[in-house]
Formats: sequence, structure tokens, C-alpha cells
Amino acid sequence: MLITNAYIENSTELTNIRIENGFFTEIAANLTPLAGEEVIDAGSKLVLPPFIEPHIHLDSCLTAGEPKWNESGTLFEGIETWALRKQSLTVEDIKERVNRVIRMQAANGIQFVRTHADTTDPNLTTVKALLELREDFKDTVEIQVVAFPQDGIFSSPNGKELLEEAVKMGVDVVGAIPHYEFTREYAVESLRFAVDLAVKYDKLVDVHCDEIDDEQSRGLEVLAALALETGLKNKVTASHTTAMGSYNNAYVLKLMRLLKLSDINFVANPLVNIHLQGRADTYPKRRGLTRVEELMDNHNNVAFGHDDVFDPWYPLGDGNMMEVVHMGLHVAQMMGYQQIMDSYKFITHNAARTLHIEDRYGIEVGKPANLIILNETNWYNALNKRSEVLYSINRGNIIASTQPKVKEVFF
Repeated sequence: MLITNAYIENSTELTNIRIENGFFTEIAANLTPLAGEEVIDAGSKLVLPPFIEPHIHLDSCLTAGEPKWNESGTLFEGIETWALRKQSLTVEDIKERVNRVIRMQAANGIQFVRTHADTTDPNLTTVKALLELREDFKDTVEIQVVAFPQDGIFSSPNGKELLEEAVKMGVDVVGAIPHYEFTREYAVESLRFAVDLAVKYDKLVDVHCDEIDDEQSRGLEVLAALALETGLKNKVTASHTTAMGSYNNAYVLKLMRLLKLSDINFVANPLVNIHLQGRADTYPKRRGLTRVEELMDNHNNVAFGHDDVFDPWYPLGDGNMMEVVHMGLHVAQMMGYQQIMDSYKFITHNAARTLHIEDRYGIEVGKPANLIILNETNWYNALNKRSEVLYSINRGNIIASTQPKVKEVFF
């Protein structure tokens, strides 16, 4: 396959891309088609590495309103509602819904997904289903599964045993939720337990960390210290960290040194964070997002995730990562021209570092031929217009395509 007339990652020079046997073999301005070679004319459009969804709960997707709606819009009513819905979960139920969501994501240019699987169900139904789906989609969308103790490790029945059993079943990542544990002591113990599991079984770590407006919720310092202490460092991700937006600045100045030393990753979920947080506030009302720009200035890696799609925590969404970035830039007040131009990295390169897949990600000779073509010349315009993903190509195969919208005005 030869892709011609492409602007790669906001470049101002047109380039051609050759793909052979599923890998990038040549990237140059003047490549001519070989005999019988399939040619796709990018038409002077933007070509990017595929989008990555670094944080989503596929097991709960498409369940909004079942068995009831989250009328308060809070994280905690979402957890309570999900506790009711998961009583009727089956492997078949999860797989049917996730099959639909993965295809929605693929249509939106996503080829890599990190999903959290609730381990507090004694039957580990979501873990079983998502591990099966990981295998089902291995040739089109790469899925990482996180063992996620939704109701806590030390605060739910058999939490420790179920989490370790999920790890033994073959998940990719170990999770925790320290801010939902009953006590600060439980929170610290839960983080130590999760990190020890990751070391024991050679897994990555992704923690729902301080997803609350309480400025006293300080699991992040413990997680970062453990990442540094164990040497896991950038194998560790702190997701949400919304409490960081409520920390006093003196404490943050101290914390930043540890965060830099630990080299951990961060995932913010702008759509869901701004929806769920600040619910206990009157006015002024918190934005509910972590300190994105400050973390980047501190040389910590930050990615953006969707978190939820039409479920008890978020009643909207179609898996479009452009919506995530668009909201994130507004809430983080990162609306400078170059900040917007570079913001695709939140859902591409930064997310790849979070998933620990940098060795096989990116448009470079020798790497797997995964890319997307957007219906604009650069990311600024693509984001502003929520451009269609014209083609999504995985290892040299077209896995999704979109016909551009046609709008007509009759005056």
C-alpha cells in the first residue's frame, strides 16, 4: 500500500508513506507506486498515529438508565447505580454491548484501548468478558484490561483475593481506588497491596486516584512514592487525580518534586471530571480537573481519556476522542494556538507512553503500519471542525472509513 499526499502530524510538507507486510517501510516525499500496489491519495489531509483511549470502563458502557438514572450526577450515585446493574451482569451481556462500543471507537480512529474491569463482583464476570474480548479484537483493536476494585480492596468483601485472582487470570494492569476505601489507613494499604501485586506478577499499575474534591485526599503522594521506591516509575499511572485541583499551592510545590522523581503518568478525563466534580460546591464551583498544564511543565506525562460512554457516571458520549480533547483544552485553559496544535498528543503519543506501547507506536519506518487520515490539513482545523476520520488503517488493512459530510446552505 502507498499513501500519497499526506501531512504527517501537522507537517507543512507533503509526504508519501509505503506499507509492506503490515509495517512502514518507506516515508519520503517522492515515492512512486510499485506494480500492483494499492494507492490511497490522502488528498493533502492530516495523517496521525491512531487515537488511543487510555481510560474507559467498557463493562458499564451503554447502561445509562439501567436500572435507574443517576439524577444527582455524582460519582457516588454512579457507583451505587452500577452496584444495582452489575447484579444482572453476564458475560454475554457485556460482550454484546462492548462489541458495539469497540466499533464506535474504531469508526472514530481508536485502535488502542485501556479498559477497567470491576473485580468486586465475586464471579469476576467483567474480567472474564473483557479478557475474551481482548482476544476477539486482537487483530484490529488492541485492548489492555485493568483489574479495577470498584468498591475498594480493603473495604469490600474478599477484595484482596478477588483482585489477585483477576491478575492470575491474565489482566495487563493492576488497579486501586484509595479515595473510596473506608479510611486513610485502608487507602495506603490498598496502594501498597496493588503495587506489590504488580511487582509480583510483572504488571503495569493504573490507579483511580483521588477522584474527589476533598483536598485532604492524598493517595497520589503514596502512589508516587511507591512507584519510586519499587522502581516501577513510568509503569504506573495515576488516573483522575481531581483532588489535585483543590490542593493548596504550598503542598503542590512540595509534591511536584516527588512526581517528577517518580516519572509516573497521569490520565485526566475532562468530560466526566467536569460533569461529576464540584457537585458539593455552591459557588465558586470547581472545574474538577487535575493540574494538566502544571504537570506537563513538571515533565510528567499527561493523557486524556473518555472514562465513560452512556453509563451511570456519564449519560452521553460516542467514543469520539476529539470531544475529550476539545473539553480538556477548555477546562485546563490551554487555548493558545500552539497548545491546540499539539493537543492531539494527549490521545496519541502521551497515551502510548501511558499504555507502555511506544516501541510499536508511531509513524516510523520499521513500526507496525497503524495510522488514521483526517479530513483536514492540520490538527487545529480538524479539532475545531470535529473532522471525520476518513480512514483508519491497522497493520496495512483498512478497518474503518467515513464519507465526508455534505452540508448545503440555500441563501
